Amino acid sequence: MTIPAYVTDCLDALEGAGYEAYLVGGCVRDMCLGQRPQDFDICTAAKPGEIQGVFPDKPLVLAGVKHGTVGVVTGEGVVEITTFRTEGGYGDNRHPDWVDFVEDIDADLARRDFTVNAMAYAPRRGFRDPFGGKADLEAGILRAVGDPETRFREDALRILRGFRFAVRFRLTLDGATWAAMVSQAPLMEHLARERVFDELCKLLPLVNARDLVQFHPILSAVIPELGPMLGFDQHSPHHAYDLYTHTAHVVSGVPGDLTLRWAALLHDCGKIPCFTTDDTGRGHFYGHAKAGAEAAEAILTGLRAPRELRENAVTLIAEHMTRLEPDKRLLRRRLSKLGWEAMERLVLLQEADMGSKGTQEHDAQGYFSEIRRLLDEIREEEACLKLRDLKISGNDLMALGYEGRAIGACLQEMLDCVLDEKLPNERNALLAYARGRNRGES
Repeated sequence: MTIPAYVTDCLDALEGAGYEAYLVGGCVRDMCLGQRPQDFDICTAAKPGEIQGVFPDKPLVLAGVKHGTVGVVTGEGVVEITTFRTEGGYGDNRHPDWVDFVEDIDADLARRDFTVNAMAYAPRRGFRDPFGGKADLEAGILRAVGDPETRFREDALRILRGFRFAVRFRLTLDGATWAAMVSQAPLMEHLARERVFDELCKLLPLVNARDLVQFHPILSAVIPELGPMLGFDQHSPHHAYDLYTHTAHVVSGVPGDLTLRWAALLHDCGKIPCFTTDDTGRGHFYGHAKAGAEAAEAILTGLRAPRELRENAVTLIAEHMTRLEPDKRLLRRRLSKLGWEAMERLVLLQEADMGSKGTQEHDAQGYFSEIRRLLDEIREEEACLKLRDLKISGNDLMALGYEGRAIGACLQEMLDCVLDEKLPNERNALLAYARGRNRGES
């Protein structure tokens, strides 16, 4: 196992001071898989005060010291060093009721979530794997350490973490572990919403349609609006999938961009409240884009999502049923409203939405290729799309005698004319238009 020098320096410093020390958790798992760890965590027999004494010349991060963790700041990053410990019950399903420091690495590993994360390694001491994590990795199994229900009652976020680990490493859930994840899923209601959102953001870029369907009981426990979508018949010849399976394919069909994935996951969450059938029994969902945007706003607000992500995802959901016509004038109008980033995401969302119905009734690839070709032309033309792009300013209008709100009204009117190709974005032409408008000629 290749360990960076700044990490081995920390291990050597602890061992040199007489304290047993190991790499532990995810970094050991990743090295067993032949992957480079993103960070390295160390466990040691040294108590927090003793850890600080081993590194007198290093800057330290002490925010977690009451739980036994000291961060050692190196030139390559922070190495978290934690005292071997055991924990008491989790009365709030999140924090241990008590923490005791221990001398035994195996006792520390026994408190961890999954066997693949309960391994330790030290160059001087070798490999510790009391719960068979390496064998589970090799067999492609994700198994809780000890009693799975106990592990998930201790910290219900481990249920979502289990979902993520299974997807990231393509592991199959051990039967007892999966049963406990489902039975204990309601406990996630008590988790801080920020923790749930953070875990979902790590998860969403990784999942495919099959993952989302398999783990529906877990995902719907934290986003209840997704619950009734599984098995919901859309009563439409254009949809072969139930509503949730269609949604899962849309999520899988867009890139891993977080805003897009959230928009795809929630884009049809307004359909069920809007569902009606006509005399032939065919289903309709009038107004579901607006209803979905409102529902997504509430969901993402409840999850404490950052404002930018929330607003951008909600905009995409509100616009996802607005047909993009292969017409440069209309596309410029849409770009003026949305901007380039939102427009490009909208094309991807609509393409995935149209291609995830399971009917294969038509091929939309040519349609979206044409939309992209026209957008490329508009970009190359450096088209005027916003007021700031006009070759005239408010100061120019003031020089012509415009005042107050008339300035903004005139600028907007000229932008509309430019977007509709009724007026070129040329300074002299715009000035002439403004003069004529001021004289009542426009």
